Amino acid sequence: QVQLVESGGGLVQPGGSLRLSCAASGRFFSIGIMGWYRQAPGKERELVATITSGGSTNYADSVKGRFTISRDNAKNTVYLQMNSLKPEDTAVYYCNAEILNFRVNYNYWGQGTQVTVSS
Repeated sequence: QVQLVESGGGLVQPGGSLRLSCAASGRFFSIGIMGWYRQAPGKERELVATITSGGSTNYADSVKGRFTISRDNAKNTVYLQMNSLKPEDTAVYYCNAEILNFRVNYNYWGQGTQVTVSS
């Protein structure tokens, strides 16, 4: 059993910044790729950024240059630093982790955290 707990969401003005965190707890061998996804009302969930266990990153074009994904493997935690936020960034943000075990691998999701960018 693995739990992903997110924190850091909230209300921010355009141009502001937020830092999201997602910590994994439970029993597992290791964590592979971790990522952040978001879903705005009435829209499909979309990938925001991913990061491998070795630190290689990938970003959606809409957030390149503004968002930074990072991870602390010792803490089993992934972060998303969001700068220069825009109203179109408003969404529920979900973290995802590829949980690796010897017999079977699973993808786990966080509970979601609301990010609202508004004047």
